[in-house]
Amino acid sequence: MTPPHRADSGLALDPARTALVLVDLMERILALPSEPRKGTEVLSVAEELADRFRAAGALVVLVRVERPGVAEQPPGSGLAAGLLHDGDLEIVKRTIGGFQGTGLDDHLRRRGVTTLVCGGIATNLGVESTARAAGDLGYDLVFVEDAMTALTAAEHEASVRLDFPRLGTVVTSGEVRFTAG
Repeated sequence: MTPPHRADSGLALDPARTALVLVDLMERILALPSEPRKGTEVLSVAEELADRFRAAGALVVLVRVERPGVAEQPPGSGLAAGLLHDGDLEIVKRTIGGFQGTGLDDHLRRRGVTTLVCGGIATNLGVESTARAAGDLGYDLVFVEDAMTALTAAEHEASVRLDFPRLGTVVTSGEVRFTAG
């Protein structure tokens, strides 16, 4: 595995081996009070990132949660309108993280993905749980700080400043670049 590397123009990623993983960008979760930014702000950054990943030929993975053991999911349990495009991978999880029992690892390995670029809501819950499992599975990790938020600023900051630097590389959306084909 060749981890992503920093260049003067940002973080250089190989689109053939990289996937954008966005966690729980669902209407009901986007509507929750969050800090340090609103869910709608995260969605805007995530949509822009997803467009850049698609244009580069990189995989976009959209993970959403469903409550187990209920006859009907709560209103707003689908992905944000317009987020899912043809060619994207939609993963439905029933735990906090996106790997347990979802087949996500198999999908990524079949495509040769070795690096995951992570964002979503909540930073310290779904995003961090997904990232920890990915790290245990050997993926290189990149965290896009402005593409995530939490229920409180303190929870977001703890993940971004303490945990994520130990698991991978923390960047802003503007630092994400792709290597030339």
